[in-house]
Amino acid sequence: MKDQVMKAFEDSAEVKRRFAREHADRIVQVAKLIARALREERKVLLFGNGGSATDASHIAAEFVGRYHRDRKPLPALALGSDLAALTCIANDYEYAEIFARQIKAHGQKGDVAIAISTSGNSPNVLKGVEAARAGGLITVGWTGGTGGKLAGLVDHCFTVPSTVTARIQESHITLGHVLCELIEGELFA
Repeated sequence: MKDQVMKAFEDSAEVKRRFAREHADRIVQVAKLIARALREERKVLLFGNGGSATDASHIAAEFVGRYHRDRKPLPALALGSDLAALTCIANDYEYAEIFARQIKAHGQKGDVAIAISTSGNSPNVLKGVEAARAGGLITVGWTGGTGGKLAGLVDHCFTVPSTVTARIQESHITLGHVLCELIEGELFA
């Protein structure tokens, strides 16, 4: 079992190293883009399913609360957190509309939509991105493997070089933390 533990940590670290090498410049670019949007009183909308929904909630909380710095709250919403809205939309329309409908309600031109899907093919996430694009939001995708359909729909895509869901999610949460750190530095240095 110890070998299994060591292999899991080594695999996770290697995927993150590869991801960082491939995306470091884009991470800096997107951090500056999000910081600019927040400076212009825009907001960040994050969404995904399952573990990706909790990653969206986690990162939204880092923006609204704080990451490292004691600073003013930054406007961010995790669209998977409102149980009443989710079940209402799923019941009255269809499950594939749960994010698109909320983006139409809360999103404004210049806001940033962060769509999270380990496969890049979740229908509700894809519809959310389509609604964001139609509304003039800046779209960012966090995915894995080949990127799926999400990679071709967003303005800025981060594809983790793995097909293992756990490794993809581990890289996504690290990406979220690094973005928070850079954005705090940009806005509150």
